[in-house]
Amino acid sequence: MTGDPVHDIFVIGGGINGCGIARDAAGRGYSVALAEMNDLASGTSSGSTKLIHGGLRYLEHYEFRLVREALMEREVLWHNAPHIIWPMRFVLPHHKGLRPRWLLRLGLFLYDHIGGRKLLPATRTLDLRRDPAAKPLKPLFRTAFEYSDCWVNDARLVVLNAMDAAARGVELMVRTRVTSARREGELWAVTVQSVDHPEVTRSFRARMLINAAGPWVDQVLQGTLARNDVHNVRLVQGSHIVVRAKFDDPRAFFFQNSDGRIIFAIPYEDDFTLIGTTDQDFKGDPKDIRITEGEIDYLCAAASEYFAEPVRREDIVWTYSGVRPLYDDGASKAQEATRDYVLKVERGPGTPGIGAPMLPGAPGTGAPMLNVFGGKITTYRRLAESALEKIEAELGARGPAWTATATLPGGDFPATGFEAEVARLRADYGFLDEGFGRRLVRLYGTRARMILGSARSKADLGRDFGADLTENEIRYLVTHEWARTAEDVLWRRTKHGLHLSEDQRAAVDDFMQSLPAAGTAAAE
Repeated sequence: MTGDPVHDIFVIGGGINGCGIARDAAGRGYSVALAEMNDLASGTSSGSTKLIHGGLRYLEHYEFRLVREALMEREVLWHNAPHIIWPMRFVLPHHKGLRPRWLLRLGLFLYDHIGGRKLLPATRTLDLRRDPAAKPLKPLFRTAFEYSDCWVNDARLVVLNAMDAAARGVELMVRTRVTSARREGELWAVTVQSVDHPEVTRSFRARMLINAAGPWVDQVLQGTLARNDVHNVRLVQGSHIVVRAKFDDPRAFFFQNSDGRIIFAIPYEDDFTLIGTTDQDFKGDPKDIRITEGEIDYLCAAASEYFAEPVRREDIVWTYSGVRPLYDDGASKAQEATRDYVLKVERGPGTPGIGAPMLPGAPGTGAPMLNVFGGKITTYRRLAESALEKIEAELGARGPAWTATATLPGGDFPATGFEAEVARLRADYGFLDEGFGRRLVRLYGTRARMILGSARSKADLGRDFGADLTENEIRYLVTHEWARTAEDVLWRRTKHGLHLSEDQRAAVDDFMQSLPAAGTAAAE
């Protein structure tokens, strides 16, 4: 191993936390390598409700620090990535027999005032006898509250962090499994293997190891690091259903349920409504996560409590599920487990185990490891900053914190400038219709021009596989965003899987298989 390059940091996991930490560290001057065993955002990070939000319901569990931090992040992230993050108004109908009006007003007053809101509109009360938000609802709902949060394309948020990390020098490997990691004095010796080409392996050395494997964080400790009796996270399943659009209002709905839980009904991909999420403990391997029959029944019933037109099983066009790796704080119910993140540093043999905090520079200690437990997509950037404080304590400080004001790739236009950016793109490429132009800016921002290039007609973009997904766009995703399969393109980099027929999806798969190999992940 003496000839292997030495990185400051080796990150295990290509979800939002791993990519966020890698990006922040590289931007401060640390050398970083990152390995993800599947595709970027292929786990929890693409299975969220896709909100940048404070978490109104967390106020009931007194998680004021988490809610305040998350509320403050909404406008920070909106400015960082205005192409994939934008404001959304939420309508919360008052349901007699559930939370009283005064409690909802109090919660929303706190929501408006503890998070440094500047551009997002304040809460207002709606008379549902007059407001168009009532149109899809049962007539028994007379009053509602409308408040602000933000929407995010979660999988693209991960990819954009990865792109920026790579641009800052991170050696980023997808479909690359960490097969072993062991301490050799003050360094980690890490071996990785290509998932697609198992004969391809590489060795690394690093001064610090970051375990950001999400729901697999304990599995990494047990398998890769050969640790026994590890139990740090509580795996909680959250599932969503997607149905044809139930309403044409741009606002989303926040529905209370009689069991104390809540669900959202959100305009999705122009033609659909996203409904979720559930909260139930999960046992098993996170790769096997699937929505259960009980969850489908629950979501249909919960939404049908409010919508005048019931949500039926036959309305469902797609489902997805994610496993939240919540820090196990001993809560009795899944929905009560903390959504806050916990970062723990541990060192080598002869020192306290994973649950014990370590003092930097403790005598006789070996190479440090930082384990990342819990977290939510809204606070990923703050989690990364907190992780960098731990890293600096171990490796020494480099550059200052910088991500609060740094745009993500394609986001270099004003937070309120989306419409103007669409207009500029369409002015430069006269063949783009409104829908095509908006879609490109929503996914790629200013980088849409890299896809369009010198095209003077839509035909110049190559074959159209349906819904304006062209050869040029797919080639861009393969070349610049680590897309390797049709699933990567259709369900994570975009959501075209919802808009294409089975034959069209198969054609995308055939085309991608015909492309030259983008590289063997472990060897790149």
